[in-house]
Amino acid sequence: MIPEKEKYINPLTDFGFKKLFGTEPNKILLIDFLNQILPDRKINDLTYASTENQGQTEVDRKAIFDLYCIGENGERFIVEMQKAKQNYFKDRSVFYASFPIQAQAKRNVWDYKLEPVYSIGILDFIFDDHKEEEELLHIVELKNQRCEVFYDKLKFIYIELPKFKKTESELKTHFDKWLYVFTHLSKLKDRPKKLQERVFKRLFEQAEIAKFTPEEKEAYEESLKYYRDIKNVVDTSREEGRVEGIEQGIEQGIEQGIEQGIEQEKRKANEKQEKIIIKMYQAKIAKSEIASFLDISISRVEEVIQKWEEKK
Repeated sequence: MIPEKEKYINPLTDFGFKKLFGTEPNKILLIDFLNQILPDRKINDLTYASTENQGQTEVDRKAIFDLYCIGENGERFIVEMQKAKQNYFKDRSVFYASFPIQAQAKRNVWDYKLEPVYSIGILDFIFDDHKEEEELLHIVELKNQRCEVFYDKLKFIYIELPKFKKTESELKTHFDKWLYVFTHLSKLKDRPKKLQERVFKRLFEQAEIAKFTPEEKEAYEESLKYYRDIKNVVDTSREEGRVEGIEQGIEQGIEQGIEQGIEQEKRKANEKQEKIIIKMYQAKIAKSEIASFLDISISRVEEVIQKWEEKK
């Protein structure tokens, strides 16, 4: 159920994100946000495209984006909300960016001219290799050995939300205000004085739960439950040391010169992984999503679930 104290939706849920940024009536919100992270390109209008992209052949995997838009000048925007850390997340971003590139191919005579592609990830986690850095906005381009831009039509932009710590009184830029919305919206009782611009007036009107239809409230409740389940699984895995288990075992083994220490830690990590699989399964999270989250095969997930069900 939606907590009574919550007046506004959580924009980090699937429903909340798509409600605020993925509908035609609210595209002014997405345009305003994108203009804050792409200062070198003024966006005046966007067209929402299908979020499901198929590969060129039947064996190609398909990609399903949170939002996929085409600008008035033909540029492509993939905008995704990533709630939990995944192995090979950067590989996934590159893979997804390949779809709007391939989609521009033309039959017969074509000079290979491409429109720009922007892959934008709003992350509810911090990259391991950026934990010690304060910078939360990362803009990645293809560069040569002299750090000169080789190709300026493909950009990967990542925002690490957990690094944003500013209070309302510390908000200075329009970008600050957007990050404040992402991290605090569901906790607010009213629109803050610092967020009085017209675009935020629109956002708070659209985010007010009391104005939702019964169907929208039900959809939001399901989305909120899924978000909390994911967060709970992530928090639990951190507490149990799932991510660090094998690495600690290896380090202990090297320090002590005992291979048995490594094997023991591997077994512990394996047991913890099985517990997480069962918790996610009990939370009615799809097997494919469990496999993707833990970066393991679906057969491994099914094997653990089958063994668990046989023991019941």
